[in-house]
Amino acid sequence: MTPSKPLSAIYIRVSTEDQAKHGISLQAQEETLKNYCNALGYDIFRIYRDEGKSAKDIKHRPQMVQMLSDAESKKFQAIFIYKLDRFSRSLMDLVSTIEKLKEWGIDFVSMQDKIETTSASGKLMFHIISAFAEFERNVTSERTRFTMKAKFQNGGLITKAPLGYKIINKELFPAENSYIVQEIFQAFLNTEISLTQLSKKYNLSVNGLKKILANKTYLGKVKFAGQVADGKHNPLISWDLFNKVQEKLNTK
Repeated sequence: MTPSKPLSAIYIRVSTEDQAKHGISLQAQEETLKNYCNALGYDIFRIYRDEGKSAKDIKHRPQMVQMLSDAESKKFQAIFIYKLDRFSRSLMDLVSTIEKLKEWGIDFVSMQDKIETTSASGKLMFHIISAFAEFERNVTSERTRFTMKAKFQNGGLITKAPLGYKIINKELFPAENSYIVQEIFQAFLNTEISLTQLSKKYNLSVNGLKKILANKTYLGKVKFAGQVADGKHNPLISWDLFNKVQEKLNTK
């Protein structure tokens, strides 16, 4: 009895722009990949076609999404594509997807680029691509952190407005309900009301109330990476009130 051949999936994609510029048709990709699969000893499980779809992301390509779902279910053993840019133009997107395939035990073959995960040389090439993707991630992370740090040092690092403030043009300004913050601090300090009762009064959780009582934003400060600096916004409470509230919080 002849042993059954491993199954492969073929993925082909062409956008309207690709066809206009290069004349790369779905049919041309399909026929070439069919022959390539057969030459390498694979039977074809299914051909997945995304026509007129961009390569910017995967989630908006229904056939790609279906193929990855079938891959996770191990309905085939390998994915064949014509060229890497048919799969994705995002290096990080490409690498993360191939890493998922590796976890699922699915091989990946890009015919034109001579990249595949079935041989030692192919795996080496993929590791090189992965290294570049990791470098790109690190550079992006450093650039983002540098930008955030610069904003922090200038007192403008605000990602979300806490109770009593609103954001206008990426800056904090006292909101119409800013008086509530003063009420909460004074009630906690000068009455015997419990945290549970006080949180219910203002429709907050106990943890949410504790965060408000310990939030230095109300002192006109901004915080980033464990550091505190002067913000551009106006404080809602005084240092004296804040410190007395912290002392009472610690005793509780």
